[in-house]
Amino acid sequence: MFGKKCFTTGKGRKPFVSFFQDCMVFELTGADHTQALILEGAHLFDPSGKGRAMKEWVQVPFNHVVAWPSFSDAAHRHVLSL
Repeated sequence: MFGKKCFTTGKGRKPFVSFFQDCMVFELTGADHTQALILEGAHLFDPSGKGRAMKEWVQVPFNHVVAWPSFSDAAHRHVLSL
């Protein structure tokens, strides 16, 4: 995804999590999206840096590494439901 390593579903190989600038980036919706965004340093993913953030993708910094597995699970469930 965007030239970065990522995890994809087996179904259609759609990405749901990626590593970017020492952060993990997750495709999230609903309460999971809200919970990720309230973490200090987390923000909507803007890979170009030009103010065109991807609305469902949240970039979560390394200092929240303990939360990464649960966000990864949520992102995987979300993408499989598409």
